[in-house]
Amino acid sequence: MADTTSAATRTRNRRGEGGRLREDIVDAAVELLDETGDESAVTLRSVARRVGIAAPSIYRHFPDQPAIMLAVVQQAFDELEARLRAALDTAKDPRPRLFAVCDAYLGFAQHRPGRYRTMFGGLWMPDLAQGSLTESDMLALGQGCLELITGALADCVAAGEATSTDPSADAIALWLGIHGLAHQRAATVAFPWPPDIAERIITALAHLRA
Repeated sequence: MADTTSAATRTRNRRGEGGRLREDIVDAAVELLDETGDESAVTLRSVARRVGIAAPSIYRHFPDQPAIMLAVVQQAFDELEARLRAALDTAKDPRPRLFAVCDAYLGFAQHRPGRYRTMFGGLWMPDLAQGSLTESDMLALGQGCLELITGALADCVAAGEATSTDPSADAIALWLGIHGLAHQRAATVAFPWPPDIAERIITALAHLRA
C-alpha cells in the first residue's frame, strides 16, 4: 500500500522564505489531522514526509510536536474568530447579532469536527510538564472568540435586551452552553433535538428578555 504521507523532496527555500516553510509545516499538520481525526498521526516524521523535507528541518521552526499542534490549534481559533466576526456583520441590532455569532460558532463545530475537538481537548491534551508549551500559551487560546461573544452580550445589555449583571461571566456560561450542544450533536448518533434548542440555550444563558 502506498504511503499517503509521502511527498517529493522539497526544493530548498531561497533566503527569506523560511516563513513559507513554517506555514507549509502547519498546513501539513492540519491536513493530517483532517484526514485521520487523530492527533497522534501528527508526528515530526509524518509532517516532514508530507512537506517533503527532512525531519530535522522542522526544528528550525518548531522545537517539538506539541509546538506544531499549538500552531494548528491557533490557526483553527483564527478561523473561528474570523467566522464570528463575519457573523456579527450580518445583523445591525444587538439581539440578532448575538444569535448570529452563536450560530456561527455552532456551524464551525459542525463543519470542522476534527479541528473543533482538537481545539477543546477532545483530541489534543498537551502535558505542560513535558515539551515546550506553557500555561500562558494555553490561556491565550480562544481569547479573541470569547471577547466577541462577551461584546455581543454586553451590547444586548446596553440595549435593554438582556438582564445580565455580569456579561463577562455570563458570556463564559453561554459559551459552555453552546459548546455543550456542539459536543453532544457530534457525539450523539440519534437524538430528538428540539428544533429551537440553540435558541433556548442562548436565551436562557444570556438572560435575554422574553
